[in-house]
Amino acid sequence: MANKQAPVIGSKNVTGENYTGTAAKVYFTKKIDAEHLIKLYKMINENIYGKVAIKLHTGEKHGPNILPRDMVQAFQAQVPNSAIVECNTLYEGDRYTTEGHRDTLKINGWTFCPVDIMDENDEVVDLPVRKPFHLKYVSMGAHMANYDSMIVLTHFKGHAMGGFGGSMKNIAIGCASGHKGKAQVHGLGVEVPEDYLQWPMKEVFMTLMCDSAQATCNYFGKHIVFLNVMRRMSVDCDCAGVTAAEPTMADIGICASTDILAIDQACVDMVYNAADSADLKERIESRVGMRQLSAMAEVGLGNTQYELIEID
Repeated sequence: MANKQAPVIGSKNVTGENYTGTAAKVYFTKKIDAEHLIKLYKMINENIYGKVAIKLHTGEKHGPNILPRDMVQAFQAQVPNSAIVECNTLYEGDRYTTEGHRDTLKINGWTFCPVDIMDENDEVVDLPVRKPFHLKYVSMGAHMANYDSMIVLTHFKGHAMGGFGGSMKNIAIGCASGHKGKAQVHGLGVEVPEDYLQWPMKEVFMTLMCDSAQATCNYFGKHIVFLNVMRRMSVDCDCAGVTAAEPTMADIGICASTDILAIDQACVDMVYNAADSADLKERIESRVGMRQLSAMAEVGLGNTQYELIEID
């Protein structure tokens, strides 16, 4: 059955400049289940090969908004030679140490496939940033170098510092090593404005995240794809665990793309077009979250235009 193309609800030019040329394809379904997640993945997986990292936010203990384990399990089973990958955290929570992280993975049900804590021994691999705002390299979990391809499987939601957490945030923070790379991405040891470390960091944090996301995207090249699942969209990240605010907007669906900017832009556009999204929009705007998108556009990390293609 041929794909049905939906009206383009986004196609915002986030740079504010006139743009002509191609548009990235973002595939979308309103149905949030394993069948449709797999269906979308198969539309973008042409360049996924070899040993595959599935970058997933596995969450703090008992987090109420984490992606459903059965859905992720069914998805992972369709990706040969794959493992979920994570890194330890900068903050002293359930995943600060490898031992605590392993315990949290068991409690949260991530036991059906290998889970690679890429910085489990605090070892790092320094990946260069081609067009840096601040960072010339970012220290990633060393095991990243063991993978040929990456699938960025993201729970799209709000974020206390970033405004929203999409594909860019998932790899920008999630692939950075817990005790070195994440410090870089949070501006520790980097020359930043004096008021930067005052909550909630705003513009500088977005450009630091963009530096980190560039490093991972450049490393994998064409062998990285993105899936954003827009369900239980709290204003808080899964880092908040059981303290995360209850979502106040309805689920929207799943997006898939080979373009990191286009997929995050499409999800933000759908949030802004939703009648019940006031809380999440306030979170995005109060944190200057749109700067994530314009930063990616400035360094060419994706296309500023997209077409949204809806599938059944």
